[in-house]
Amino acid sequence: MSPVALHTVFEMLAYAVGFRTFLWTRKKLAPSAFTHDDHVAWVGVGAIVGAALGAKLAFWLDDPLAAFRDFPDLAHLLEGKSIIGALLGGLAGVELAKKIAGVRQSTGDAFVLPLTVGMCIGRVGCFMAGLSDHTYGNPTTLPWAVDFGDGQPRHPTQLYEIAFLLAQYTLIHFRRTALVEPGDRFRAFMIGYLSFRLLVEFIKPLPYAYLHALSGLQLLCLAGLLHYYRDIPRVLRALFARRRNAWEPR
Repeated sequence: MSPVALHTVFEMLAYAVGFRTFLWTRKKLAPSAFTHDDHVAWVGVGAIVGAALGAKLAFWLDDPLAAFRDFPDLAHLLEGKSIIGALLGGLAGVELAKKIAGVRQSTGDAFVLPLTVGMCIGRVGCFMAGLSDHTYGNPTTLPWAVDFGDGQPRHPTQLYEIAFLLAQYTLIHFRRTALVEPGDRFRAFMIGYLSFRLLVEFIKPLPYAYLHALSGLQLLCLAGLLHYYRDIPRVLRALFARRRNAWEPR
């Protein structure tokens, strides 16, 4: 099986397993996220449409020279996508769908584990796809560097992302009682992931530089973090504050 076909298989597997995980999570880990089944449909449609549009827009922003190289060839224009754009677009789509449907409660906590599982599976496919996926890192001499087929040992940034996502979910899960506000687990997920991607993009090839330094994806990460700027201090305190012992003075 070719690397591209393997990537497609893992992408489909990510969607399937992520969806099954969502069905379990909404009942076991986030039962208050949805009060009616029709809310699930509204949020699902908003997430899918928003993620699809956001993923494409992010690709156009990150590498406009490649995206519009054969314009107006629509097939080429629709080839690329980005998980950062999908997350931010999905967030916008869900918020719009909730306003239309009159859903007032936060629904994000039900998506933390499904997103983590799905993204980890998807990144396995990205790693196996090698150079054709354009998710590898810059050349490095580190002992765990990987040659993706061009003779250059590179940062396996796909594996870095898997490790980060698993560590982040472990932290969020064990600190879930400290994340008291509905939606805080999802906010913690987004703040952590956007921060990780903002930093890891510095060790990846830069297809197009904005401000002579940042990629389009990094600009999207900054925009996402700006969206959560009021929540960041509270979420970080909940995640990392030392638990007070019962005998300590209050």
